[in-house]
Amino acid sequence: MKTVLITGANRGIGLEFVTQYLARGDRVIACCRVPASAAELQQMASPELQILALDVSDSTAISALPAQLDGLEIDLFINNAGTYGAGQSLQEADREDWLRVFNINTIAPLLLTRAVLPLMSTNPAGKLVYLSSKMGSIADNSGGGTYIYRSSKTALNAVVKSLAIDLAPRGHAVAALHPGWVLTDMGGPNALIDTKTSVSGLMQVIDGLSPDNSGKFYNYDGSEIPW
Repeated sequence: MKTVLITGANRGIGLEFVTQYLARGDRVIACCRVPASAAELQQMASPELQILALDVSDSTAISALPAQLDGLEIDLFINNAGTYGAGQSLQEADREDWLRVFNINTIAPLLLTRAVLPLMSTNPAGKLVYLSSKMGSIADNSGGGTYIYRSSKTALNAVVKSLAIDLAPRGHAVAALHPGWVLTDMGGPNALIDTKTSVSGLMQVIDGLSPDNSGKFYNYDGSEIPW
């Protein structure tokens, strides 16, 4: 049994991660902003499920996370929480919304990593993965636009790459993951795959992560995506 900490666990991909890791027999710490409003998550009550309130946009809440976990050792950290933002075009991109998206998509993952690392100190095989997006790939950008979301995920990818280098001496494997275009509130009704397909693939990628292939950007099917 492994202990998995998942952010943004109340819906979509995060909720499916909770479902599949519990089904596999792992212990899951599911974090979301308002647990009382997470009806589907609450219905999954299990001795192996711990639900915690965590607003990833709040630095104080992030700093308090280790105390809530009370020394519990983490084997896998999945940074899933994210946001899309409002106006994404050249004409519409707004400074305040851009800063809000960066706070959640780029800054929070690093602060969360700093918070959970002490809980992985005795586990050199611990893994840290970050839900990014192919839209954050500079090499793959042939469509332009979507300035706010693209740039926040590109910046996250840079954070992940640096973490992989900095955490290599500790033995941790680190990766950025693209879940595919998924049928979620963010992905919309025209998306190509469902959450079950995405998460099943992502879990296989995570299982295969090691220090030897750390620091890369992977699609849910295991193929590597250029930065």
